[in-house]
Amino acid sequence: MSKDYSVQSQQISDEFSERTLVARETVYEGRIWNVLHDSVELSDEGVVIERDYIAHPGAVTVLVIDDDERVLMINQYRHPVGMRLWELPAGLLDVAGEPPLEAAKRELWEEADRTAQHWSILTDVFLSPGSSSEAVRIYLARGVALVPEDRRHTRTEEEAELITEWVPLDEAVAQVLAGKIHNPTAVIGLLAANAARATGYATLRHADEPFTVHPGLRHQ
Repeated sequence: MSKDYSVQSQQISDEFSERTLVARETVYEGRIWNVLHDSVELSDEGVVIERDYIAHPGAVTVLVIDDDERVLMINQYRHPVGMRLWELPAGLLDVAGEPPLEAAKRELWEEADRTAQHWSILTDVFLSPGSSSEAVRIYLARGVALVPEDRRHTRTEEEAELITEWVPLDEAVAQVLAGKIHNPTAVIGLLAANAARATGYATLRHADEPFTVHPGLRHQ
């Protein structure tokens, strides 16, 4: 009979694990992100590993839900995969000194022409921790209102083709499970919102909580 080595008495949680950085080199400088080559001391025995990864500024995503339990989704073209994807309003943390919550409010205004009264945190995720430092905070926004036409953001390039649609949360979750929605933060946000709905969203964290898992925001 096989033994059960799982831990039953405590909650699991990711944890910080500082390692000694021996050397760092920027091997590629891009328009939005760079590629770094790090030499890292993995253990006290002096084992050094070499890793290349994308140094990413991070991002925020906003799941907007109304009183009828509909989610505001956007549809836009994504060139690397050659598809139009159903997503949630989102954007990079690329404005120096801008707090994540303010970035989320800006992105909601820019991409969906809306503001929201009530904000909370659905979850924080690393999208590809084996190859990128990208950390994303996903917010839940409620009490939304349209921005007057004369105060709306002028969208350009791919964003000029954005389409918005109110989708019932249950329908969106079903489309995720059917393999019809592929954007990772949309998938995560929709499933997280579906789980949080069971408690009336009462267990969600305050929107102002520091985004400390973000590699660039840990020591602020």
